Amino acid sequence: MPHPQHVPLVEVTRGTVVESIHYGSLAVCDPLGNLVASVGDPDAVVFLRSSSKPFQVLPLVEHGGMERLGLTERELAVMCASHHGTDEHVRVITGLQAKLGVTPDDLLCGMHTPSDPATAERMLLNHEPNSPLRHNCSGKHTGMLAQCLLFGYPTTDYINPAHPLQQRILRTFSEMTDVPLEQIELGTDGCSAPVFAVPLRAGALSFARLADPSLLTEPRRSALQRIFNAMCTNPDMVAGPGAFDTTLMTAGAGRILTKGGAEGYQAVAVIPGACGAGSPAYGITLKISDGDLGGSRARTTAAVEALYQLGALSSDQLESLKEYTRRPVYNWRHIEVGEVRACFTLTNQ
Repeated sequence: MPHPQHVPLVEVTRGTVVESIHYGSLAVCDPLGNLVASVGDPDAVVFLRSSSKPFQVLPLVEHGGMERLGLTERELAVMCASHHGTDEHVRVITGLQAKLGVTPDDLLCGMHTPSDPATAERMLLNHEPNSPLRHNCSGKHTGMLAQCLLFGYPTTDYINPAHPLQQRILRTFSEMTDVPLEQIELGTDGCSAPVFAVPLRAGALSFARLADPSLLTEPRRSALQRIFNAMCTNPDMVAGPGAFDTTLMTAGAGRILTKGGAEGYQAVAVIPGACGAGSPAYGITLKISDGDLGGSRARTTAAVEALYQLGALSSDQLESLKEYTRRPVYNWRHIEVGEVRACFTLTNQ
């Protein structure tokens, strides 16, 4: 497999010197699969990581699982989430599990400290026990158990790539990206579930279809619309307080969906007309090649810049996203010493 030809996307200065550079690539596609714009290598094969979650839950929705299992839109949103483990996230997932008749012990995602700092600090100070429900993928895993119940699959070992559920999810992902099954690279995610690597442009196509599934047939078309709406109307379920995905979808007001993944991956879906009268839907995917440790410097900056260049953000929306645009760097005495800024221009195809 050829090495990706990544280019500078975000740079950090100290004084007048560029001190650090984050390399990466970015692709923008429409629902027809046309590469509309790009930076770097749109054919770079990279893992979507958690950005694939809307498509991992898609079989549940398009096969009537929401109705048959009595699930809510808020529960659907958390099944697509990398949530931050707040009490509200736990409350919603606990209610979902009660409907399904499963427990936290059935989850195979493991356990980690809540991503929400306030929740983690409170639990530490109060000596509160942790639970797999606080894991950022517990909603996805509960959704996978829901699919096992819906399709009559065994709930044991549901994360095994050979399990019939994972085979169904893989076929669905192949159809959404137009990448043949045998060309999808498989790996194991941090939560132990299978994860997929495809070219950036293929991932962008899947998110363009999520934003505008009108060219697809039923029941997939309605299922994708439902997933899009559930995530956009419940952005607090998708991530958490102060998190990029929650902040951007709140600012986007139903016109922009975003889902981040680990190691510097970000995906965005933009509805038709959001970039001007007559503009098509766009799917945007980007990869920061160094993994963007912490995920708050390069990945988010590049995503907001791409939306700005496409015309998807108003001045008021940009103001609400100013912590992700060109911004100062301060030292420990809060003296301004440099800045973080995007350093790319989208190339139209």
